[in-house]
Amino acid sequence: MADDQDCVEKQGAGDSESQDVVDAKPDRSSFIPTFLSKKKTDSGKSIKATRNRVPMYQYNMDFEKVGKCIIINNKNFSRSTGMSVRNGTDKDADALRKCFQNLGFNVTVYNDCTCEKMKNLLKQASEEDHSNSACFACVLLSHGEENLIYGTDGMIAIKDLTGHFRGDRCKSLLEKPKLFFIQACRGTELDDGIQPDSGPAGDTDANPQCKIPVEADFLFAYSTVPGYYSWRSPGSGSWFVQALSSILNEHGKSLEILQILTRVNNRVATQFQSQSDDPRFHEKKQIPCVVSMLTKELYFGK
Repeated sequence: MADDQDCVEKQGAGDSESQDVVDAKPDRSSFIPTFLSKKKTDSGKSIKATRNRVPMYQYNMDFEKVGKCIIINNKNFSRSTGMSVRNGTDKDADALRKCFQNLGFNVTVYNDCTCEKMKNLLKQASEEDHSNSACFACVLLSHGEENLIYGTDGMIAIKDLTGHFRGDRCKSLLEKPKLFFIQACRGTELDDGIQPDSGPAGDTDANPQCKIPVEADFLFAYSTVPGYYSWRSPGSGSWFVQALSSILNEHGKSLEILQILTRVNNRVATQFQSQSDDPRFHEKKQIPCVVSMLTKELYFGK
């Protein structure tokens, strides 16, 4: 599914801060009410993580800098794209800016970027010298379709942005983690949810001169699985970023990155649900999606 099909976002009077919308095109075929988020309180107490770290399986973070973090925050779009204003995205950008700064990243936020500007920003970043940095991070906040993301003037393939950091193109980040967090729709499917019923480590024979796959050491954290809408509250920000920023604030320096993102998955899956007078869009759910090509464990804390 792709967002060039009609979407369910209501404009005008429906764009209040108490309602949820999706990062896709507005519906031109019929009137569909927007959705109120139904968020459960997180009553679970924070549990201190116990870790058994094995240095040979951890990324080296002992560098002068943690790394650069670029946040591309697209809110307003050209009328020709058919895309609506992404109210609430500034809250996402600000929350993640603070999170990554707290983790030690050098963060820069770019607002309302065209496709060409997005591509140039990331190409330029990939050409910088990251020799003194442990990793690189990028956050993309925009409308989207499967494998595509919107600039203010149209769409661009996500791979055209991330590909600049391949091992054969960005040598100073070779064997270092390259993290991409993507808040955008990936289609127009809706998740109904389902009610559950009650009730070789230690190998020392590796060749140190072996080739490194050019696609290695990437991690993509998508707000939703392929084919589905991604929800955003104009008043509070997107479901995914609300959960991600909360977990990073709680455990960013203690848990491994995949543990962090698993908890993000859990929080989005269990604490967010849409409400609508239209039964087709009532009580819908969302689950983020992590695609990891990391070759080691990643801890931001010492």
